[in-house]
Amino acid sequence: MQTIIPHLLAHCDEAVVSAEGLLADAKTQVRSLLGGVGKANAAALDREQRAVHGLAWIATYVEALRQMVRWARALEHEKRLGEIEILIVQAAFGEYLAQLAGGIAMSQNEIVRPSDLGIDDETVAEFLSPTVKELIALGTRREVREGLAEIMSRHAGAMYFGDPGLDETMAMVREQFYRFAQEKVAPYAHQWHLKDELIPLEIIAEMSGLGVFGLTIPEEYGGAGLSKTAMCVVSEELSRGYIGVGSLGTRSEIAAELILTGGTKDQRARWLPLIASGEKLPTAVFTEPNTGSDLGSLATRAVREGDTYKIYGNKTWITHAARADLMTLLVRTDSKTKDYRGLSMFLAEKPRGKDGDPFPAKGMSGGEIRVVGYRGMKEFEIGFDGFEVPAADLLGREEGLGFKQLMQTFESARIQTAARAVGVAMSALDLGLRYALERKQFGRPIFAFPRVRDKLAMMTVEIAVARQLAYHAAREKDDGRRCDLEAGMAKLLAARVAWASADNALQIHGGNGFALEFEISRVLCDARILNIFEGAAEIQAQVIARRLLEPGTN
Repeated sequence: MQTIIPHLLAHCDEAVVSAEGLLADAKTQVRSLLGGVGKANAAALDREQRAVHGLAWIATYVEALRQMVRWARALEHEKRLGEIEILIVQAAFGEYLAQLAGGIAMSQNEIVRPSDLGIDDETVAEFLSPTVKELIALGTRREVREGLAEIMSRHAGAMYFGDPGLDETMAMVREQFYRFAQEKVAPYAHQWHLKDELIPLEIIAEMSGLGVFGLTIPEEYGGAGLSKTAMCVVSEELSRGYIGVGSLGTRSEIAAELILTGGTKDQRARWLPLIASGEKLPTAVFTEPNTGSDLGSLATRAVREGDTYKIYGNKTWITHAARADLMTLLVRTDSKTKDYRGLSMFLAEKPRGKDGDPFPAKGMSGGEIRVVGYRGMKEFEIGFDGFEVPAADLLGREEGLGFKQLMQTFESARIQTAARAVGVAMSALDLGLRYALERKQFGRPIFAFPRVRDKLAMMTVEIAVARQLAYHAAREKDDGRRCDLEAGMAKLLAARVAWASADNALQIHGGNGFALEFEISRVLCDARILNIFEGAAEIQAQVIARRLLEPGTN
């Protein structure tokens, strides 16, 4: 095995260079479609949306391959690159290189091909160098998939398949939260889902004790002061147990990031310790019924009267709203504006609701939105009619900064969402593998059938790819570099991987997967939301492409 590694990784490096050449040509062609060099206008981006979004997917695949080589080389350096990791690298390169040449699935029925971007056959032929062809042939062989499946069958129930590449500290963090999620969350999650119950307060208290809500908050404010990589690890394992539990930390992460980057000294001192301890549970109150992803057109307004602002308007899709104590509330403070420049962010305290009275606050009302998945926190519509917020709770104590403050949180939010998606995908893999090994048909476990094994093997491969993209974005964030591009790519791919994993795991269950009593039915519902929130897949692709097309972007 050791003799094959240098040859394989050298070929992977060479293939990445070829893929980068294809991406460079894709950017040139898309710029031409949009009218040439310079900032493309909105009308041109909309007209050429298929090509523009295809560019985002090509770039995501290239970055994914780049990170897989980085991961493999790091493991090789530490003598941790084993058989399963080599098979994962082979399969990832074989499949992703083949899709770069032949077509990438942006969704189930939207395959974007090089010709959609104006890339000609000659350029594709140049990309398909002897090395790229060799890797495609090597990685798409049945022996690779069967080798992966065989290892998985021997280690069913393992914490992971393929070394994640974490250092000793992060590996300990991972194991701690894996044990917690598998012992305290996973055995009960399906009943919480079926009964549409809130996550028990006892679980939230245990999460608080483990430091979930203050994970990345600096120690001076009572947090653990850990990295965004740690956030990925924790979010993945909690979401593997139940996405609702994994997503509880997202509320605190968003609120803390807003306060750290946009708050005044006294706002940081007041709120961050309360969030870190779990004493105050936040919720993000941004979306409105008619805005969706167009946050710049928000209509909910704040009218100042002395030392108080009164809030008027409606919000929707507010997660964990009734039980939350603190709202990060985005509203319009300048009624003369019609875009993002008139928006401001408030740290609006509210009383916790209870059954039958979700919003026991003057000037505030609302009701639950029933959902098929992503339960455990519940979704709400909220109406504001003179709800009062002290002027001192305007984030940063300056109007008009709300949209900018919110943008500063998107990198972390999308990195965490990518990690949650990896966790959901892992849950699907766990359930699919267990069922395939236990379920017997025609006198043998259905795991014996090649297409069942193939599904499980490729789930393992794509989970490993998505995980490394998320870790890469987290490292960029930890090192203080702009990473909206990397975070967007991680979220875009991981959400697709989660949905594909859940769908394939349900297919392995056959008719039983469609029964509510089987956990995979919940995981499928939970996976579906990941392509929608924190930037729908289409919006995410648009954002990635716009960044790629900026002058000076490599």
